Amino acid sequence: MAVGIFDSGLGGLTVLDAIERRLPDLPLVYFGDNAHAPYGVRTADDIYELTTQATERLFDAGCDLVILACNTASAAALRRMQEGWVPRDKRVLGVFVPLIEALTERHWGDNSPPREVGVKHVALFATPATVRSRAFQRELAFRAIGVDVEAQACGGVVDAIEEGDMILAEALVRSHVDALKRKMPEPDAAVLGCTHYPLMEEVFQDALGPQVKVFSQANLVAESLADYLQRRPEMKGPGTESLFLTTGSPKNVSNRATQFLRRKIEFIPA
Repeated sequence: MAVGIFDSGLGGLTVLDAIERRLPDLPLVYFGDNAHAPYGVRTADDIYELTTQATERLFDAGCDLVILACNTASAAALRRMQEGWVPRDKRVLGVFVPLIEALTERHWGDNSPPREVGVKHVALFATPATVRSRAFQRELAFRAIGVDVEAQACGGVVDAIEEGDMILAEALVRSHVDALKRKMPEPDAAVLGCTHYPLMEEVFQDALGPQVKVFSQANLVAESLADYLQRRPEMKGPGTESLFLTTGSPKNVSNRATQFLRRKIEFIPA
């Protein structure tokens, strides 16, 4: 009964950590495509090919349900995968869904027409590829009207976090927030559209100010998964073992992951 979690690097570990706390008895298989990270600067076709390869490996590990804990993959590859690649007995879910559920205060299964919601001005912080895809704006438009979204491509932040340079990451976050505020001086809410960004949530909040509600993904995804598996218990795959897989150097990735989560993590070759 394992569930797969995929990310281009270490950011998806924030989602894994939240899921482990919410569903402690659920085996999880994590796949980090560290050899090809970051995805945020790659083409959509490249992201699609890498994401399908990784997802296939998670299917092979006994995961019938895979979460793309990578906003770039969710934005650039998920719809194409769901429309023509995912087998009938498998499911691949992205991380935008729980975020937009929370932002619009309506359940994803609510197919009523778009309506006005409480927030009017939303700042989106994401990778360049996610911003280019406009996937967040597209999904939001299905559920809400009258919401102005200003997107800021946060180049360099993922790289700094992956390298463990949190001083540089903080400086970059503050620079990107300043750039966003020049375009949208008073956002009502901010969406952290990358699973690496929860590690910098306090910096985002401080730079934006206490009046801005910051939406981060990890806990929202964990809660959404718990609800999904309660409704669809058959999607708990046959896998019984928790694993950490990487395309990168297992030793190097394990060391960085251990620092990332502040507990011992051991990756093996994918």
